[in-house]
Amino acid sequence: MTVLDLAPVWRPANHQALFRLILDIAARPGTLADLSAHLGDAPASLAALATFCDNTQALADLTGTLDETAWRFLDAQRAAPEGAGFILAAGGTAPSFTPRIGTLDAPEGGATIVLLVDSLSEGPPLTLSGPGIKTTNTLHVTGLAPDWLVARARWCADFPMGCDMVLTDATRVAILPRTTKITEG
Repeated sequence: MTVLDLAPVWRPANHQALFRLILDIAARPGTLADLSAHLGDAPASLAALATFCDNTQALADLTGTLDETAWRFLDAQRAAPEGAGFILAAGGTAPSFTPRIGTLDAPEGGATIVLLVDSLSEGPPLTLSGPGIKTTNTLHVTGLAPDWLVARARWCADFPMGCDMVLTDATRVAILPRTTKITEG
């Protein structure tokens, strides 16, 4: 296989561009990154996972959307959600697990949950505040079950422990670190 045979999401130049876009929005919670120029037919969720995962990571795919090619390129170990560092889940379905939240000595052990949502530009507003946000930021999301926000508040209640969330629609990504406070409306 040559670079020309690779799907665009796996090509080195695109992969580096995706990394830069995702890293940039990680510092600005709730800011959207449009990844469409680098995805080809791949979903934004795969681009996010490709940025985060490697052979040292454990991944739980609760959606069943990752095919064998994606697993080979991600090179992550398959795991149950309770033990995974990264979890791919459907935002419209309430969480049925408790992710890793790290410990006081090792808060970086908290999981990152990548949620597939319908849209990051429509729907009811979420008001965001906290580090990386000047005053507040507003994110409109459809396809996110309210139970996710309730569970996230519980999982992130004892900072520095908690989990980080990455919301993705077909082509865009928004990152919600554990330090971001979310208010509906």
